[in-house]
Amino acid sequence: MTRFFAAPIAAIALLTTMAGGAFAEGADARDIMGGGPNFFSGGSSPIPRTTVMYNGNYAPGTIVVNTSERRLYLVLQNGQALRYGIGVGRDGFRWGGVHRITAKKEWPDWTPPSQMIARRPDLPRHMKGGIENPLGARAMYLGSTLYRIHGSNEPETIGQAVSSGCFRMTNDDVSDLYGRVGVGTTVVVLNN
Repeated sequence: MTRFFAAPIAAIALLTTMAGGAFAEGADARDIMGGGPNFFSGGSSPIPRTTVMYNGNYAPGTIVVNTSERRLYLVLQNGQALRYGIGVGRDGFRWGGVHRITAKKEWPDWTPPSQMIARRPDLPRHMKGGIENPLGARAMYLGSTLYRIHGSNEPETIGQAVSSGCFRMTNDDVSDLYGRVGVGTTVVVLNN
């Protein structure tokens, strides 16, 4: 059992040493280990999570969703942001505005809104949380809207305009973001 844990710990120690005792570009162990096995299913994102320079005038901790880029930015200190690939609303379902995260849920249940049922009567009326649930591993609810930032078990939809207005992330990425933000976080949705 000891050998099982020794290799990952040695790898992190080696990476820390190679980076001069600190992770480069504001990355942390979750970023470095992000390329490894995905324990939440849903596969790897076709758009890797990365730390980038960011010139927006938003306070650190703000989430900025750029629907035209199909990217979500978590604003960090020192003019940087953590950039994630996302799936966005298809034509006719894109929106913009400023909201706050009002709730966070792990493996959330899904109850499709009546508007969605009207378009897709074949959908279940309610689905318990779990690996087959379209909300994925985590969901962050946006104000009083019907929209969420949530996981997906369809990584091929990341970078696409396919949703009914929600923002999809891989389960790995949404779990990472979920651990970094809290209820009350400002979410700015730019619909350029």
